[in-house]
Amino acid sequence: MNHVSVSVIATVYNEGPALARLLDSLVAQSRPPDEVVICDGGSSDDTVAILHSYANRLPQLQVLVEVGANISRGRNLAIAAASGPIIAATDAGVRLDPQWLERLIFPFETAHAPLGVAGFFLPDATNVFETAMGVTVLPLAHEIDPDTFLPSSRSVAFRKDVWQAAGGYPEWLDYCEDLLFDFAVNAQQPDKPSAFAWQPDALVYFRPRSSLGAFAKQYYRYARGDGKADLWRKRHAIRYATYFVALPALLGHALWGFFARWLGWAGLVAGLIVYCLHPWQRLTRVGAHLSGLEWAQAAALVPIIRAVGDVAKMVGYPVGVLWRQGQRHDGRTEYATRNTQSKERL
Repeated sequence: MNHVSVSVIATVYNEGPALARLLDSLVAQSRPPDEVVICDGGSSDDTVAILHSYANRLPQLQVLVEVGANISRGRNLAIAAASGPIIAATDAGVRLDPQWLERLIFPFETAHAPLGVAGFFLPDATNVFETAMGVTVLPLAHEIDPDTFLPSSRSVAFRKDVWQAAGGYPEWLDYCEDLLFDFAVNAQQPDKPSAFAWQPDALVYFRPRSSLGAFAKQYYRYARGDGKADLWRKRHAIRYATYFVALPALLGHALWGFFARWLGWAGLVAGLIVYCLHPWQRLTRVGAHLSGLEWAQAAALVPIIRAVGDVAKMVGYPVGVLWRQGQRHDGRTEYATRNTQSKERL
């Protein structure tokens, strides 16, 4: 087995209160990183000071400051400054499993090293609302198809030369940038379903959004990124059709139908069950520690969270589409659009 040098990278911006979660878990890794490079986007709080305070505990720490850098720009700067041939990416505010890096890097130390490795992430919920949020928005590992999984850059590793060949993270895109990067990595190995080896035990834990307002803002931005990058047209079309065609039709029949109004009500109940089935199933596992009342509260929150997320997406997506149409002569945008459309057709 070959020992490889690995650089852990992340971007931060005003992460002071939550930054210790990441840094403490980096210090505690069973396989210490050979280097840590973190790019700050111009924080106005004590983020940079906190980073420098870990210099003795993370002796190979580099702190870069690039005022105004978005996530893509920050990652690209950190990777460019990294000296190792293997890059492991994560996010600020998360908590890394003690064996995260050891498990994430293991495939690179084998005879048939992949281009990249996909780790996984789980919610680190502290209350009923966060538990409901986690089960609503995130699949569990057994639900993942490794051949189609697109890793989040909160838990992923790749060769530095693969990053270079991909053109880096797309700096013109503020959200969903890691998906476009994944597409560009997969394009380098078109004979395989995925260029990423699947390592579900390389775990990162993160706090779900703690309020509906923060969640709506997050999903608005995600959907705006989808619109900018021309991602997931079919998914968004199905969502609009569900809310503006199917739901009004069923509700209208249930309230004012000329015959068998119960069919409308039955359709609404069946739709609610389908809408919430997977989150409720996850809740039976993730919420096993909850009391009966707390479990019922979490289950009741699921459809509310889903509806808020869907509305936020339906508002954000056309904003991104309008932006893309305004930028349609931008070669980078057109290239990304062609790549993502071809990926969706697979």
